[in-house]
Amino acid sequence: MSIKYRDEIKNIEPYVPGKPIEDVKKEFNIEKVIKLASNENPLGCSPKVKEAIIKALDKLSIYPDGNNTELKKALAKKHNVEVDNVLPSSGLDEMIVLIAKTFIEKDDEVIMGDITFPRYLQATEIMGGRPVVVPLKNFSFDLDGILERITLRTKIIWICNPNNPTGTMITERDLIGFLDKVPSNILVVLDEAYKEYVTRQDYPHNSVEFINKYKNLLVMRTFSKAYGLAGLRVAYTIGDKEVLQYINRVRGPFNVNALAQVAAVAALEDEDFLKKTYDTNLQGKNYLYKEFDKLNLQYVPSETNHILVNVGRNGQEVFMEMQKRGVIIRPMAGNYIRVSIGTMEENRFFIENLKDVLNKGQ
Repeated sequence: MSIKYRDEIKNIEPYVPGKPIEDVKKEFNIEKVIKLASNENPLGCSPKVKEAIIKALDKLSIYPDGNNTELKKALAKKHNVEVDNVLPSSGLDEMIVLIAKTFIEKDDEVIMGDITFPRYLQATEIMGGRPVVVPLKNFSFDLDGILERITLRTKIIWICNPNNPTGTMITERDLIGFLDKVPSNILVVLDEAYKEYVTRQDYPHNSVEFINKYKNLLVMRTFSKAYGLAGLRVAYTIGDKEVLQYINRVRGPFNVNALAQVAAVAALEDEDFLKKTYDTNLQGKNYLYKEFDKLNLQYVPSETNHILVNVGRNGQEVFMEMQKRGVIIRPMAGNYIRVSIGTMEENRFFIENLKDVLNKGQ
């Protein structure tokens, strides 16, 4: 007799991460491989982070601070909130699951976009919730459409801003208008993983200030992208103290490891590195736009460190052909791919090989 699993996970597909560089090197027997699939920082991380990690290496035999005390203090100071308004996590992946475990009961409805980060859907289904999927409009969240789908069973609304994988954003004006209309008993989770890359002034850059008015709002941010700490898994959520207190009951006692904590504190102190990351991304984005225009490829203007592109051929086929040439990208539905913005050298290498792949497909 086999062990029975929960019915809720019957149709859930495991999350598929970007393919590792070493796997592609071995599979195709090639030396040079660049990865533009997982929206990582091509500059790495701040030198201050590396120094902080080295200093902390002698303490690896000791359990990390289960309260994340210094990290919470640093984040509270940065965002001008109380320490109790901050809750760190092991990446936003963990926080998404923690929120689901804390608030979603069987058959609760959870609203999300149809093209967005897939973990919202998985976390909802794991808890037996009912996903309510609202199609994007012009690759952006249809806020009016979301409001129309709210019912008495609605528990959570997931908003990724800017959105992954489309790179589109919701303005501050539209977000406030939306929050004003959402009933106060429905949790709105604002995933701002790519916030540091936004160039537009009408983005809600100070969204953490909204938590004073909207007690049902959670703002999630991460150190994985612009700060370059994806390998350490550290993120944080800002929100109402009472809401975070409930999530904290579900959180594991040592969820953020010791090196991640000291690295995140050090990363916050290096504004120059963050500025360099922003400038590098903007330069690369503008270069890729121009090259896509030359190739007559349709793309979605992005406020992130990745671009959604229609390559005119099956995205999975292009993904396979690009791998053979040493470039890892992310295949999307239909003729779309998502490419992370790398260094200028990586961006040029990507374009050179994309031209080759598309020309041979004609």
